[in-house]
Amino acid sequence: MVDKQHLNLVIIGHIDHGKSTMMGALLIETGSVSDREARELEKLAKEYDRESWSYAFVFDRLKEERQRGITIDLAFRKFETPNRYFTIIDAPGHADFVKNMITGASQADAAILVVSGKKGEMEVGIAANGQTREHAYLAQTLGVKQLVVAINKADVWDYKEDRFNECVEGVSDLLSNIGFPVKKIPFIPTSGMAMENLAKASDKMPWYKGPTLIDAIDTFEIPKKPTDKPLRLPIQDCYSIKGTGVVPVGRVETGVLKKGDKIIIMPTGFKGEIRSIEMHHEEIPQAEPGDNIGFSIRGISMQDAGRGDCLGHPDNPPTVITPKGKWTGQIIVIWHPTAIAQGYTPVVHAHTAQVAAKFTSLMKKLDQKTGAVIEDNPKFLKRNEAAIVELAPIKKLCIEKYTEIPEMGRFAVRDMGRTVCVGIVKEIDTGA
Repeated sequence: MVDKQHLNLVIIGHIDHGKSTMMGALLIETGSVSDREARELEKLAKEYDRESWSYAFVFDRLKEERQRGITIDLAFRKFETPNRYFTIIDAPGHADFVKNMITGASQADAAILVVSGKKGEMEVGIAANGQTREHAYLAQTLGVKQLVVAINKADVWDYKEDRFNECVEGVSDLLSNIGFPVKKIPFIPTSGMAMENLAKASDKMPWYKGPTLIDAIDTFEIPKKPTDKPLRLPIQDCYSIKGTGVVPVGRVETGVLKKGDKIIIMPTGFKGEIRSIEMHHEEIPQAEPGDNIGFSIRGISMQDAGRGDCLGHPDNPPTVITPKGKWTGQIIVIWHPTAIAQGYTPVVHAHTAQVAAKFTSLMKKLDQKTGAVIEDNPKFLKRNEAAIVELAPIKKLCIEKYTEIPEMGRFAVRDMGRTVCVGIVKEIDTGA
């Protein structure tokens, strides 16, 4: 397994289009879930009167999720294909949980977009306020370059080629408008529930000559790791573990973290030294971009690090914008009930941070396809408009310029339980 290359894979798509079921089925097909675990899940599903959902239970571990039948938090599972090994990030599809999807997609090298081919469901997903559209936009802005589309629920649309072609056309239009290279994207007719076209070619769709889902993701390219950039490790959580002390966990975005390194955590300013690094419950000497790790630091307390803080080396610490400062962002408005005006103060999500921030200036409205300036100092911004804006955080925020460290230079704006806009950081005035 060691010599297989590793990819983080995010599963995105509209609620009820079958993402969790598909992922559970994939894990079972690739032997990543033992027969015993699969049987236990089937038993559980019966207890909750949701027999058809036993695959989804692989992910939806939380009892509340099992009873409500929706995926709430991000779950991490590993599986292998002939040439790759994957960590799956099952990103919730439900609009309430898109904020988790944001931290999920920002961690993904590649995505499977699951679209139900059921009559009406595909159409709702790609409509103006559909989640298929929202997730595809997010994936693009958050730098997910590689995509496979699973046109799911083939058992529901009777494995008909005409319906598959309709879905491919609808989703292709959407993806090409957003800027995905549609010609390079495999579209695969699948059924997570009936396990068709996941690992083995389905005999129910002889008209389909393309790869299975596993074949398609097995050819994803491994992105070059940004090990030459300064160390940036956004902290996802902090645990107090008996006998070990405080253990922050997070994913290395750029640079390399080694045992014994002197580090600084911003914006708290805590300095310390790395005692040990752990990944998948094994101690490792160093961590590289893409590694989800836990680590112990001499002398650290729960006050020194928390979700949204960022770890780096003292000679090149993470950039912090104070409430006196601001950043210039290039954004696309995905949704707003009315319009965004100066003074609007929603919550900004960047890497693992969530900080309220104020739109201090609407500078330019842009043509979404060409980037040309349409209007200077617009009074407001509406859905589907692109713009250059200035934002000031209400409290200190770690963020970087997109051109320098793209992994740390993306953000999403959320309000009323929905994603309002997504963007990248153009300029920074730290305000220090």
